[in-house]
Amino acid sequence: MFDGAKMGNNAYDREMAIESVETVAVDLVAISRPFISNPDLVSRLEKDTSLNELDATTLYGGNEKGYTDYPALEEEAVAAE
Repeated sequence: MFDGAKMGNNAYDREMAIESVETVAVDLVAISRPFISNPDLVSRLEKDTSLNELDATTLYGGNEKGYTDYPALEEEAVAAE
C-alpha cells in the first residue's frame, strides 16, 4: 500500500474538498479551474462566498480575455455600491 500523501483533484468544490480531507479520503485537494475565474480563490473559500463562473469559451487560446478580467471580491463590492 502507498503510505505517502494522497491528493485529490478533478472538479472538487469547497464542500467536497472539506469532506474528503475530514474523512481522510485524501490529505490535500487541488482546485485548479476555479483559480482562473477567481483571482482571490483562497479568500473566497475561507469566507465561504460565491465564486465567479468560469467562461470556458475563453480557455486555451485567443487573448487575455478570461484570464485577467475576472473581478475579485473587493471589486465586486465596489461595483455593487
